[in-house]
Amino acid sequence: MYRILLVEDDKNIQELVCNYFTKKEKNLYKVEVASDGQIGLEKAYENNYDLLLLDVMLPELDGFEICKEIRKKSDVPIMFITARANESDILGGYALGCDDYVIKPFPLPVLYEKANALIKRSKGLVRSKIFSVGSLSLNPNNGLVISDGREVKLTAREYAILKVLLENKGVIISREKLMDIVWGYNSGTDERVLDTHMRNLRKALGTNGKIIKTVIRRGYKAEDI
Repeated sequence: MYRILLVEDDKNIQELVCNYFTKKEKNLYKVEVASDGQIGLEKAYENNYDLLLLDVMLPELDGFEICKEIRKKSDVPIMFITARANESDILGGYALGCDDYVIKPFPLPVLYEKANALIKRSKGLVRSKIFSVGSLSLNPNNGLVISDGREVKLTAREYAILKVLLENKGVIISREKLMDIVWGYNSGTDERVLDTHMRNLRKALGTNGKIIKTVIRRGYKAEDI
């Protein structure tokens, strides 16, 4: 059973999300709720969750602050569910380390599938061969990314981007195709969100960040330094 923490002060949304997730597939998800940001942060610190669903506008402590604090200690998948649809808010959320940003109102089936995909990616549930370039490797079976002999913690989006590039070693992947694969077809995600994730990914990989090559006006590829 996977544990989800929903930090949301709207009682109606709490009830809808909890009911949908628990009834969609019996015994797969347990959804716990916090109605204000401070309680949500405390719960996140005290328990091991497989996904955090955060509203932004919350009593006591807003969702952005929760995400910022959690990212200091954990790479648990984080998804914002919020009515704040400004481009600056969306880019700011990704810059803080969230893995997805869903605008209210949202269809429950879409939220469910996004949550399901994030958890599966973070757990490395699809068995496959280990992908490697130089001293960088990615093991889809356990989700481990090793760079120069050290384990690298990535967000779900960063992990997905790296996996696509390593799976297609030496092949140029266009920005459009990369976004379609990682965010989903016709997601409407701004390309600057990809830029932010790519910058964070390269930084996380250290010297191996140079493995990810930018091909001007064509896209990206992974190849030996």
